[in-house]
This record gives sequence, structure tokens and C-alpha cells, in this order.
Amino acid sequence: MPSAAIRVCGLFAVVLAGPLLQAAEPVEGRWLLVSQNVGGQKTAIDELLLRIHPVASQLEFAYSVPVNNIQFVSLRFTTRLDGSEGDVTNANGKKIGTVKVTKSGPLQYRILLEGLNKPSASGLMTVSADGKTLTSESESKQPGQTAVTRTVQVFSRQ
Repeated sequence: MPSAAIRVCGLFAVVLAGPLLQAAEPVEGRWLLVSQNVGGQKTAIDELLLRIHPVASQLEFAYSVPVNNIQFVSLRFTTRLDGSEGDVTNANGKKIGTVKVTKSGPLQYRILLEGLNKPSASGLMTVSADGKTLTSESESKQPGQTAVTRTVQVFSRQ
């Protein structure tokens, strides 16, 4: 039978490792855009990569495109999954808006993007049951407009 000191050390190790052993969010990973539909019309796609990875107790979402064979981040935001507000920054690191992300199911994430003189957008990201596909459905509205544009993007896990 293990001694009390060994049991305490083992318990201490489990408590310290707890945060490291937490399961990754299903949305985490590298996702390549494979199809896009804007306003009911299938559109041509550019090579767009979405990287989602943990940063402390938050997730960072970074959208990038290749420029001279180097992935160039064009939009980035870091936020918690509890609906708290995070900053959205452009390629120059300048704040262009805010985002709120809420986990709404085991494989679903609600997103609200807002920015001064920018379209507001709300949507839902859903990871497929097999974890290989990410579908982003959103509706956006230009400032001062009433018309809503619906966009559906499908990404493949890389």
C-alpha cells in the first residue's frame, strides 16, 4: 500500500496537470476553405486558412491568405467561449471591431462580430461529428442597410 506522502504527491500531480489534460475544443485546429456560398450563389474561393488554437483560457481565431508563399494573417481575434467581448484586429494589428463567441452545443459556436462602419455579422460555426468539416453560417448587414446577406463557408480540417 502506498504511503500517505506518495498519495499526496500523486494527488498534487493530478491537480497540477488538470488544466493540461482538459480536452481540446472540437473547433481547434487548422481549417482550409473548400466552398463558399454568398447570398445564395456559389462563389469562387481564394485560399483561406482559419487557424483556431488556445491562448491561455481563450481561443485565438486567425484568418490568413498566402502572400508570396507565406501565410499572411488578415483578421484575428482572441476571446473566451462565454460570450465575453474580445477585440478584432486587422493585418496591421489595428482594432477594427469586437467579437463575442459562445459555445452553444458540443460542436457549435455562436459568433457576433461588430465594428464601427463595418458590417455586423452573426453566425454559427458547426464542427461535423467526425471532426473533419467546419461549417460557418452567417448573416451580415452593412451599416445603414436593411438587406441581410447570408454566407455559408465550408472548411476542411488540415
